[in-house]
Amino acid sequence: MGTLAQPPDTTGSSTPYEDRSPTARLEMTGISVAFGGIKALTDVSLTVEPGQVHGLIGPNGAGKTTMFNVACGLVRNTEGRITWRGEELRRLRPAQLSKLGIARTLQGVGLFPGLTVLENVMVGAHKHARAGFFSALFAIPTSDKDDARLRERAMTSLAELDADGYAARYPGSLPYPVQKRVALARALVAEPELLLLDEPASGLSEEEMRELGDLISHLSGRMSVLLVEHHMDLVMRVCDQITVLDSGKQIAAGTPAEVQNDPAVTEAYLGDAVDDTTDVSELAGIDGGTQRG
Repeated sequence: MGTLAQPPDTTGSSTPYEDRSPTARLEMTGISVAFGGIKALTDVSLTVEPGQVHGLIGPNGAGKTTMFNVACGLVRNTEGRITWRGEELRRLRPAQLSKLGIARTLQGVGLFPGLTVLENVMVGAHKHARAGFFSALFAIPTSDKDDARLRERAMTSLAELDADGYAARYPGSLPYPVQKRVALARALVAEPELLLLDEPASGLSEEEMRELGDLISHLSGRMSVLLVEHHMDLVMRVCDQITVLDSGKQIAAGTPAEVQNDPAVTEAYLGDAVDDTTDVSELAGIDGGTQRG
């Protein structure tokens, strides 16, 4: 991933990114989800504070992906409430996220195969477009200026992830780790206040994962991050707070150190009852492989 964690050089450029401190808070309170009478989540709560990296973890089938999908509007919670910027979000839909200042990546890259890398990232910048649909359709000059502006934003986002060299390529011709970078660039180009990351480290090498961790830490200076991840070493390194789920229920919450030393967490991951003498630090070495929750 090269200079993945390095911010773009803004000297003498008109980069759209500005230094800003995040101020918005995401609160998910008493979230329950039922599918056909089966409880996938039961009374789960978490708060992502401004500028915080909040990890959501748990063993296979814990419900973390379901909780993430509730935050994205992909799954409707049957009980509980979601509050963003101090206002409750009712009937949240994925199409609303961009206008709300929220961006997401999913477990798969979700790139459009028929668009170039640059065009894929430009899709994520649509909220910054000034020209309307008909202006673009009929190639009105305003649309040309808008297109140039969006291209600049997209290239800046790609450069931040050291992926601008792939701008003219198509996603299918790129290695999976590079596709992951492009998907992340598409989320970042929207300049979100909250970034939702679903297993961003999947398919990455150890070195690429280290650079991803550096990037996430850097991003927390201008946005909040909700991270679903099964690589415990990454989670323990970059997260300020962690919420742990098991079988759809919240079993622990706190700092990485507090969670790492919680016997309930160790039991959930290792499957055995533990006591205070158990070396729970081995949690940091757990690699969930292809686990999904």
